[in-house]
Amino acid sequence: MLKRYLNRRHFIKLAGAAGVALGVGIQGSRATDAANAAPLPGGHEPAFKPNFQGTADEMDAAHEKGVKFFLDNIGKDKEFWTAQLQPKMDGDTKVFEITCTEGPWETEPGVTQNAMMYNGRVPGPTIRVTEGDKVRVIVNNQMTQSTSIHWHGVHTANSMDGVPYVTQPPIKPGTSYTYEFVARPAGTHMYHSHHNAAEQVTRGLMAPFIIDPIDLVNEPRVDAEYVMVLNDAGVGLTINGKSFPATQPIVAKKGDRIRIRYMNEGLMIHPMHLHGMYQQVIAKDGAKLPAPYLADTLNIAPGERYDVIVDCQEPGAWAFHCHILTHAESNHGMFGMVTALVIK
Repeated sequence: MLKRYLNRRHFIKLAGAAGVALGVGIQGSRATDAANAAPLPGGHEPAFKPNFQGTADEMDAAHEKGVKFFLDNIGKDKEFWTAQLQPKMDGDTKVFEITCTEGPWETEPGVTQNAMMYNGRVPGPTIRVTEGDKVRVIVNNQMTQSTSIHWHGVHTANSMDGVPYVTQPPIKPGTSYTYEFVARPAGTHMYHSHHNAAEQVTRGLMAPFIIDPIDLVNEPRVDAEYVMVLNDAGVGLTINGKSFPATQPIVAKKGDRIRIRYMNEGLMIHPMHLHGMYQQVIAKDGAKLPAPYLADTLNIAPGERYDVIVDCQEPGAWAFHCHILTHAESNHGMFGMVTALVIK
């Protein structure tokens, strides 16, 4: 009786009633199934197929194709790690312009999602300034919905906090709004919508906002830095707006020290696991930790930011993924929130 009652359709209804997290997981699974039914460019078959049935050899081949596509495309997405918004100067004020639009965004080869974008991309471009800078951001709304921008972790005046009907009117379609504030405190922060946010943020209205300290003496020495924006709804299970095998790896040399800035803009917790070496956790939510600690799996809740240092020790391609395994791997192969650290 219970088995008959809990058929697939009724289970999905129960899951939706049980809470957002489980509902998002089912939605993500369906989206992944549908997404991976599409062929990869250049004649490649997708690494993840819905309702995969086959022999052990066929399953192995499906796993291998996704990994091969990922490794063959190292360096092909030039903006995966580096998209940054450049300011114009108005006296001593750094002026940034952001345009909000709706349109297609490719999350993996052949798979397009209906996204909301800052300046035509998901996530939006990084805004990077120095502590104490005067900042002006002009927001143009070309979407069909009203919106706003909240400066998550940035200590602005109350009137600039970006919450419609609490600190400002919504930015209606076809209109603009200007935010002005002094950049503080130093650290890893974000900017994102705070209007219909569960839809708008997860569909793409999210981006990094990094404030560098004036005094760099106590900053860790690193050879390179990477920002990793996590998401699990809207455009699906993604890192920097892409799902494996369309994600890009971090590429380093043996002996390099790299800094990774994690930002969770999704609706679920993501334990990010790096194979082969520790991550030294040095900051949380933009604030330096008085006692850094080591972890190979770091649990990142929605809205949280963590800064870690990785000492690149052993050459090879090291898997780097969310350790909620339904976000990363199935019998079809790896998908979703997967990348790698490739040490040469």
